[in-house]
Amino acid sequence: MILEFDAYVTAALFDAKAVPMFALGDGTARLVTLDGFVTVQAHASAVLAACAYPSGDGILTAGDDGRLVWSRLEGEELVASEIAAIKGKWIDAVAASAESGLIAFAAGRELHVRDSKDAAFSRVFTHDKSVADVAFDPKGRRIAAATYGGAALWYARIEKQVPQMLKWAGSHAMVLWSPDGKFLMSSMQENSLHGWRLSDAKDMRMGGYPAKVKSLAFLSGGLMLATAGANGAVVWPFQGANGPMGKEAAEIAYDQDAMVVRVAATPGAGVLAGGLDDGRVWVCDLKSGRREMIKAEKGAAISALAMTADGRSVAWGDEDGGAGLAAVPL
Repeated sequence: MILEFDAYVTAALFDAKAVPMFALGDGTARLVTLDGFVTVQAHASAVLAACAYPSGDGILTAGDDGRLVWSRLEGEELVASEIAAIKGKWIDAVAASAESGLIAFAAGRELHVRDSKDAAFSRVFTHDKSVADVAFDPKGRRIAAATYGGAALWYARIEKQVPQMLKWAGSHAMVLWSPDGKFLMSSMQENSLHGWRLSDAKDMRMGGYPAKVKSLAFLSGGLMLATAGANGAVVWPFQGANGPMGKEAAEIAYDQDAMVVRVAATPGAGVLAGGLDDGRVWVCDLKSGRREMIKAEKGAAISALAMTADGRSVAWGDEDGGAGLAAVPL
């Protein structure tokens, strides 16, 4: 299924029922139906980040209008409700936990926490520098905030606390917990990854990338971490107590004429999707090595990529507003 939108695709994702949803640079949220898609104007201007709502029903979008909005289908209409508004600031990152029902978002130097089941609940944690990304641990109890100089770990519900700081010099742009909660990974503004083993805060540097790593995904039960930022997808092994420490990565689906700019996977499957800067999208079974193009036509760079929880479908969007859906032919 090929879709044409009118703006940059900020995010592509699936809800709990595997319904595809998109968030765009024009402030709209789109939900795919059998007849095409339905639209709601969630923000006055650009959507900067998005994730699935904790219940799995609908999409949370964060905008440069300082608003956090929940869009979901009611009957045949896509409706939008404001969850939070931070005057005078952009909301740059958002994350949600199905396990705890909590929502976290970043606005400037502040990390905000809300509870999808309790409208009165609110926490605000302040950092010395701006927060670039937020991520929940697998249980939804702790939040990692990427900032300059490392990552701050906060307990989501405790009002007064001192965060655990995982330090590494430089600007950290993205954070992701391993599915077992034992490691935290960060992509840097430089062309590298950094990570920490949380049991003892031992850190690891994973460099050698020709470009910035803008996308990370765990797969194969959390035994592998796939990343963008190279001519192929770079896959790191996470077996054992030391994870990737002292181990080398493998590069799959290498293409000398294109760069992998987005990856998508699900921890429960061994299938990886890769989105390229020339507009193509492939899927690969890491066990067999079989790879198939699900979008062979070249075009604008892929800006968003998602896979269903069962690993059977992929959604993508590009910088010019093109989007699509495909079954995984593996």
